Amino acid sequence: MSVSTTASPSLARQLWRQTWPMTLGVLALLGFQLTDSAFIARLGTAPLAAQAYTFPLSFLIIGIQVGLGIAIAALISRALGAGEAQRARRLGSLVLLLGAAVLGGLALLLWLIQAPIFTLLGADSATRALIRAYWAPQLLAAWLGALLYFGYSLFRAHGDTRLPGKLMVLTSLANLVLDPLLIFGLGPWEGWGLPGAAWATVLAFALGLIIVGRRLAGRAWLALEGLLDEARRSARPFLGIAGPAMVGQLMPPLAAMLAIAVVATLGEASVAAWGLASRLETLSLVVVLALTMSLPPWLGRCYGAGDWAQVDRLLRLAVRVVVGWQLALGGVLALLAPWVAAGLSGNPEVQQDLALLIRFLLPSYALLGLCMLMVSAGNALGWPLRSMLMSAARLFLCYLPCLWLGARLGDLVGLAAGAALGNLLAGALAWQWSRRLLRVRMDRLVKTI
Repeated sequence: MSVSTTASPSLARQLWRQTWPMTLGVLALLGFQLTDSAFIARLGTAPLAAQAYTFPLSFLIIGIQVGLGIAIAALISRALGAGEAQRARRLGSLVLLLGAAVLGGLALLLWLIQAPIFTLLGADSATRALIRAYWAPQLLAAWLGALLYFGYSLFRAHGDTRLPGKLMVLTSLANLVLDPLLIFGLGPWEGWGLPGAAWATVLAFALGLIIVGRRLAGRAWLALEGLLDEARRSARPFLGIAGPAMVGQLMPPLAAMLAIAVVATLGEASVAAWGLASRLETLSLVVVLALTMSLPPWLGRCYGAGDWAQVDRLLRLAVRVVVGWQLALGGVLALLAPWVAAGLSGNPEVQQDLALLIRFLLPSYALLGLCMLMVSAGNALGWPLRSMLMSAARLFLCYLPCLWLGARLGDLVGLAAGAALGNLLAGALAWQWSRRLLRVRMDRLVKTI
């Protein structure tokens, strides 16, 4: 007996309803990060380069929080799919407490070891002085942002993507208003410069946390009884998902550190351009990032119910959306590269380098997005170790070797071309990997019908 893998119009509408709030929210969230960089660029190349050096460590924090968030969404959605509502409440409480403790400890550690880390990344003494004033409020902002993300994960696991989407827009608007005030000042007050960007984010995330806390207080999604027993019961499956997911999420920051060390050999302007390109990358991948948030809880419920035919239909539909959208967006931005670069930086040398990076990198994100989607889906479908290995292959077998070789052969042009080639190879590899794993599941399904 055959199983249909054609996505129906109703399925597409359901996916749209689940994803569009997160798309707007992620767009707003990433937009304010790009806004931070655009405002900082007006302070000069040195502050912009200083911020760029912090990106790999910021990505480290984000990687751990996303790994924990993946485990939150997967375990709670599976429990709900299996009809275990009370267990889902206990899991929600456990992961919120664990996440706050883990990310708080990491932020403290990164503050204590900042000098050797930024020295290893290639920052000189003047740049490290700029970073030092910025790093403490930025770490506080990262911790608050992680707590907010865990709250979003809880809502998504219960199928509510609207509130997280709305709050991402709200915090983005708050940051947009606060950024120029705290960076440049108002009237006789001169503002705080680079640290002002971090303090604006602190205040915006604090506002979001207040609202999330009040909304959670009105929902029966948390439980305080039986937490120790639940912790013992769920420790192994939680670590089985969170461990590989966090390792997988930690690999991009490590790759980013290695990449920026390569870029640093090309000069300060190239580092500044690379930092802006990194912000633009995440903004251009907004639909992919929204799908990696909205799709896994849905897949997790299908996993809990054993509905692999629906899993196949969902993944095929999501891949068509990602590849089509990213190719169209990448092509348009590549054509508009000089104007986009001019809007993000006032330095002609940075503009030139940024335009070059946009032309090479943005179209390649169609296959990068496909790889990201497959890795996220794998964590929800019981393949966390394989997802981690796919992340490792993307970065250390495809991306970094091509980037390094390109830089050696052709400076910034070669580096950009190498990075684009690495993205293309990673996407092709992820597609073959995911189809092979899903084919095994589908064959078992057909045999049982």
